[in-house]
Amino acid sequence: MKVSMEVNGRAVSGDIEGRTLLVDFLREGLHLTGTHVGCDTSQCGACTVHVDGAQVKACTIFAAEAEGAKITTIEGVAAPDGTLSTVQQAFQDYHGLQCGFCTPGMVMAATSLLKDNPKPTEAEIRHHLDGNICRCTGYHNIIKAIMAASGQEMPALAAE
Repeated sequence: MKVSMEVNGRAVSGDIEGRTLLVDFLREGLHLTGTHVGCDTSQCGACTVHVDGAQVKACTIFAAEAEGAKITTIEGVAAPDGTLSTVQQAFQDYHGLQCGFCTPGMVMAATSLLKDNPKPTEAEIRHHLDGNICRCTGYHNIIKAIMAASGQEMPALAAE
């Protein structure tokens, strides 16, 4: 079957099997490998993208379900000239990554959160990221980066 959609502002199409997941179409069909496959069970959030502006785990929908949709992947978050988005820059500035495997999904989730809630509390950030797993950082710098991207500072922890 043929599928067509807009990905990162560009019209794309491809021939797929009906069972092709969106994450596989993005990675294998379009070679957009920033969207990671971490668990294949929608538990980790590494495959998070935006579909028509909504945060979606790309391993949970078939590519055919995205027919005609506007998809944004991590490759489409930075400006066309390569300037990092506010969230990406904050992740860099506040070292909101370690191995980097979860980072695309975390950035996509954070971008979605800040679109809907420009000044989230630490608790709201933690709740929003509940479906995104990081095995390296302990989340502290990820939370700090998202707070900074929202123009806020994270309250100091007692241990700091």
